[in-house]
Parts: sequence; structure tokens; C-alpha cells
Amino acid sequence: MRKPGVPHPRLPLPEGREDLAAFHAWLGDAIPMVGALGIESMSMHNHALTWQLALRPNLNDKGTGFGGALSAQTTLQGWCWVTLWLRGQGLARDVVVAEATQRFLAPVNGDYRLVCTPSEGEGIEQLSQALAERGKGRIALTQKLYCGDAFCLEAHGSYAVLAGRDQEQPR
Repeated sequence: MRKPGVPHPRLPLPEGREDLAAFHAWLGDAIPMVGALGIESMSMHNHALTWQLALRPNLNDKGTGFGGALSAQTTLQGWCWVTLWLRGQGLARDVVVAEATQRFLAPVNGDYRLVCTPSEGEGIEQLSQALAERGKGRIALTQKLYCGDAFCLEAHGSYAVLAGRDQEQPR
């Protein structure tokens, strides 16, 4: 049973390609609300983290997607993107959201997908350079939610990678 103020143990760094199912299972243990968000699957391709989500656990009183749940999902997905990218670099660092905004464009009325990518083409390189020079850095990410072909929500977040104290784990 998780206790407030006690960090959850880190997932060991992958020895090759990340097992996203194992990461998803660990995420549910580390952040209890994850189990209630309706995340059905995760995939990563060309620096895009895509989630498939079920609408049912995220319904509002109108029978569409609840804005608070959708906001939580976008914020969490950005945190996952940075965490997974760091893990791919052999780093186990703390990541926090520094800023987050959402713009709701259309109702979410069915199962949906959420896609997270860097907001700027040079974002990954800038983060890499900041980590190498200062041991910490930030990256701006964009999350887009699609219900079928409909573009329903766009979110932006700034995520900070905190300076590590011997948190790199050998592979």
C-alpha cells in the first residue's frame, strides 16, 4: 500500500527496447489513478507516444469526455514521454510538469487516441544539451486528442528534468 511522502521504487532501466506493457503496469502501481484513466495501450514511434483510451471511465454528466480526466491524461502522457525518453538514454531522473494548458475543440464522444510529440523540432537536442551541460533541463511537448478523425483537444506542457544525484542506473 502506497504511503504519502514515500517514493515508489523506480522501474529498472531497459536493456534494449522499452517494454511499454511493463512500463504501463509499473505506472499503474506508481500512480494509483492511472488504473482509472482508461489507457488501453501505448506505443512509441518516431518520438511520438500514442495512447489508445476508452471513453467509458472518463465520462462526464453529458455523456462525453470529462475535461478534468482529459487534462490529467495529457499531463501524465507528457510526463511519460519525458520519462521514457530519459530511460532510452540510460537515465533514471525525476520529471515534473512545470506548466500545462489545454484547449478543448470538440466533444469527445467515443474511444479516442492521444498523441504526444515535442513541440519544437529541436526540442530533443536542446534537452540533451541542457542535461549534458547543467544536469537538468526542460522540454515543451504537445498532446493532441483525436476521436476518430475529429481533432478534439490540444494541450501544451513544459516538463522539467531535475538534476540527478547518482540516479543514472547502469544498464
